[in-house]
Amino acid sequence: MKGIVLVGGLATRLYPLTKITNKHLLPIYDKPMVYYPLQALVNAGIRDIMLVTGGNNAGDFLRLLGNGHEFGLEHLHYTFQENPTGGIAQAVGLAEHFADDDKVVVILGDNVIEKNIKAAVEEFRRQPEGAKIILTEVEHPEHYGVPVFDGDGIVAIEEKPDKPKSNYAVIGIYMYDSQVFDIVKTLKPSKRGELEITDVNNAYIRQGTMTYNILDGWWGDCGATYDELFRVSSLVAETGANKMDEQPP
Repeated sequence: MKGIVLVGGLATRLYPLTKITNKHLLPIYDKPMVYYPLQALVNAGIRDIMLVTGGNNAGDFLRLLGNGHEFGLEHLHYTFQENPTGGIAQAVGLAEHFADDDKVVVILGDNVIEKNIKAAVEEFRRQPEGAKIILTEVEHPEHYGVPVFDGDGIVAIEEKPDKPKSNYAVIGIYMYDSQVFDIVKTLKPSKRGELEITDVNNAYIRQGTMTYNILDGWWGDCGATYDELFRVSSLVAETGANKMDEQPP
């Protein structure tokens, strides 16, 4: 299984902090933001990782991360998203050659978690086909992609609905089999002009091959607002991030 970290985009919601740098290079407490999703993948046992970046600061990631030796990696792969407003699904599609028909775990570069996704990744390794998403309960689900449940399963994901049908949000960690690249090629741009990752997830839901896990611990979307950037930094300072399960004595 391979990992993909998405660190492109323009991050206009965080101007002027992002006027001269990529938002994923901003500090979250004592580390650059991109360190946290990278560590989340490494903690899940993934060692073959690609960064999808873009914009004027793409080279800064190479200077910061090099080959990923700081994370115990032998090599770190990079690719460039020429259209910074193309959307998450388009960025995923750029990693098709890297994935080479393997399953992939995709994580947005501004997502930070308190604990880990190791159990969910191991479940997906054993899943014959399809996809897996991670959910967490939130106070304002209308700001996110919201799952619609029917019994124990998800029948749809609604993007930023006015009247959410649940209190859960789809966080920025997605697991896909190799079919994801064929799905991306069928997508049409949304009203925002982007290829939407929600459309990818709904394609798997229609196939009946989508599973989900509930996140253990807190989750933060650092790229959403200034307040969220501050909140996540404070949480990391208080509790730490990417914590592994405690081993019994």
